[in-house]
Amino acid sequence: MTNDSATPLTTTTVAEATTPAPFPADDPRASLARAVALASAVIGAVRPDQMALPTPCGDFDVRGLLAHSVSVLDRVAVIGRGGNVFEVPDRAGLVADDAWLDRWRQAAHAVQEAWSDDAVLARTVQVPWTTMSGADAAAIYTNEVTVHTWDLATATGQRPAWDPEVLEVCLASIHRELPDAERSAMWEQVAGQLPDPAGFIPPFGDAVPVADDAPAIDRLVAWNGRTPDAAGPRRGRRRRAGDGSGRQPPLTSCHHPRRRSHPRPHRRSRR
Repeated sequence: MTNDSATPLTTTTVAEATTPAPFPADDPRASLARAVALASAVIGAVRPDQMALPTPCGDFDVRGLLAHSVSVLDRVAVIGRGGNVFEVPDRAGLVADDAWLDRWRQAAHAVQEAWSDDAVLARTVQVPWTTMSGADAAAIYTNEVTVHTWDLATATGQRPAWDPEVLEVCLASIHRELPDAERSAMWEQVAGQLPDPAGFIPPFGDAVPVADDAPAIDRLVAWNGRTPDAAGPRRGRRRRAGDGSGRQPPLTSCHHPRRRSHPRPHRRSRR
């Protein structure tokens, strides 16, 4: 799930990534592979002097978001192997500022190996907030990888060529998981099913309103709780630096509750 042959990139325009894994076009692993390939291109264009820049991803700076993004792939690999997803930290260990692409590719190779068996798609797997089929898990993590790619690109001034088919998979997946724009009632229901409801931190905030005819990437990041404006990341909030000095987890897909699985709440129909 890597794009090792990518040509050198600028910090303003990123070439379109190609599918680097031998999966059929309608296989959810193919979309995940293409999302990972584009993320590889964006990560490869991040400069060491950009590591402390803020990102749209809650309290993460670029370095912290890179560590979290690698952790996402580590988590996907563990899910594919049937391991304990709750043992994967929210952020991978820090590496040299010029070594993040190698660390990302290492994680991507582990994902490809863990998901090589077609049977994983039909298997029920554990993700941090519920259980679902392997196919649905591949789709929801395609969403997470894509949104974090947008986070990094926005923070570092890159303009990736977004894959419309991947964005379609992401939009369908995140709307299936979060059908309502307002999510406070859903998270209250989830918290009420936990032994320690006060310790629950919602992994997503409310969706941000955008026009129905907005570009697909804008509609995607908005449904994930981001503000897709040209002004760049929101500023003025405390950022979680790569050294883990932050305090308040963000209400976006940058954070997953560190909990055992809980029943999926009954969802209200979209209005």
